[in-house]
Amino acid sequence: MSLAPKLEFRQTQSLVMTPQLMQAIKLLQLSNLDLVAFVETELERNPLLEREEEPPAPPTPDQEREAAESAGDDSDSGDREPPEPAGMDAATSGPERTAEVDVSLSELFPDDSGAGAIDPGRLSGDPWSAAARGGEDADLEAYVAGEISLRDHLLDQLALAVADPARRLIGQFLVDSLDEAGYLRIDVAATAAQLGTTEAVVEEMIAVVQGLEPAGIAARDLAECLALQLKDRDRYDPAMQALVANLDLVARREYPALRRLCRVDDEDLAEMLAELKRLDPKPGHAFGGAPVPTVVPDVVVRPAQDGGFRVELNAETLPRVLVNRTYYATVARAAKGPGDRAYLSDCLQTANWLVKSLDQRARTILKVATEIVRQQSAFLQHGVAHLKPLNLRTVADEIGMHESTVSRVTANKYMATTRGIFELKYFFTSSIAASDGGEAHSAESVRHRIRQLIDAEPTDDVLSDDAIVQALRDGGVDIARRTVAKYRESMRIPSSVERRREKRGLARSS
Repeated sequence: MSLAPKLEFRQTQSLVMTPQLMQAIKLLQLSNLDLVAFVETELERNPLLEREEEPPAPPTPDQEREAAESAGDDSDSGDREPPEPAGMDAATSGPERTAEVDVSLSELFPDDSGAGAIDPGRLSGDPWSAAARGGEDADLEAYVAGEISLRDHLLDQLALAVADPARRLIGQFLVDSLDEAGYLRIDVAATAAQLGTTEAVVEEMIAVVQGLEPAGIAARDLAECLALQLKDRDRYDPAMQALVANLDLVARREYPALRRLCRVDDEDLAEMLAELKRLDPKPGHAFGGAPVPTVVPDVVVRPAQDGGFRVELNAETLPRVLVNRTYYATVARAAKGPGDRAYLSDCLQTANWLVKSLDQRARTILKVATEIVRQQSAFLQHGVAHLKPLNLRTVADEIGMHESTVSRVTANKYMATTRGIFELKYFFTSSIAASDGGEAHSAESVRHRIRQLIDAEPTDDVLSDDAIVQALRDGGVDIARRTVAKYRESMRIPSSVERRREKRGLARSS
């Protein structure tokens, strides 16, 4: 067998994921905030991209009427001379008036921007005076919106409570070790070794920090946090001390055992539990908490005149970008080397791809949302009890897309309806078979029925899980007991024994 070089022609087909295709797929699953950040980065990087300016809104009839009236007033007063100030001679010229005064006008009315001008706001530290003059160092928005943090609040009190600098440093270390909820999660022995002091000094400073406001701060666990707040209210008597020491029984609503441990009757126990509920288990959250971002819907659904629904994209979440081809033509003519021309060609290709991808992304979201609204029209009209079981494959088959594409589109997207704002994933629920062989039920609608049954149960007849199963089967839902228990626990609803115990305690207290 001889070995020799030779040439062969082969034609093959393969699917290649180009960087542009991978980026387009990534754009589908981005939320509106992440998409805006990505577009801003591309605007800074690509000189051929520019933000499309929104056209000004057309004037309203009232604005047009006011503009016409103001224009008429200006034309009437245009031929008139401005009146002379009272007490001044009209024949006297400007320089002659200046000469009559023994100081110059610049001294009477100094320029605020001059080097010799004194800034009262800067001397007094008052941002309001600087903001009133529009100074560069005026940060009125930060002044108004500023919030004191838990650390600053505690350190201000610590400076007044502790005079010894060494102990104050230990207290500052303890304050810096607090978590967001205000709890102190440290090991006393390790902290004492790290700071070069004794455990007694660390415990003493922990007690000092726990005496600061808000009450309950620097606690090691929930029981200590509640005890500190009760001591601050002068309510930490032996009965309340026994109640705090048995929070596990409180969680399980073991009221007979709590009455024996606390040595109180039903009325006193109800008052103690009400006092316990008024306490704050996380006192640190009252300071410096980050504001909860508002959910901006990507799709808006409105009722139509024909009884259906109109699906629209939220224009506020769609970034508007354009390709400046005029600038490209101007710069391309001035390009000197092949490197410059290659760079401009790559920028143009990237810009065209981004504009096309954004448009395709918007069309895909609208198509998927329209199909979801069509499938769940009964939910939009009648409520969660009529939510149908739906999966990604059903929507993908109806609109002619792949299941993975629908999954990416519904990720991190929200829909505003007449019943509230929902994540697109909310409309995809598993199905539960019907007991009579009819249409299947949505798992979310079954959860809603379970909650309705429990909310409507009488005080003297609490429904067990078996009773709920039988009630659902009578309503046409074929469901197992363990499924009811799972749904009940996911909605944080206690068991029938705990609910019966709680309702009896409330009935006795009332």
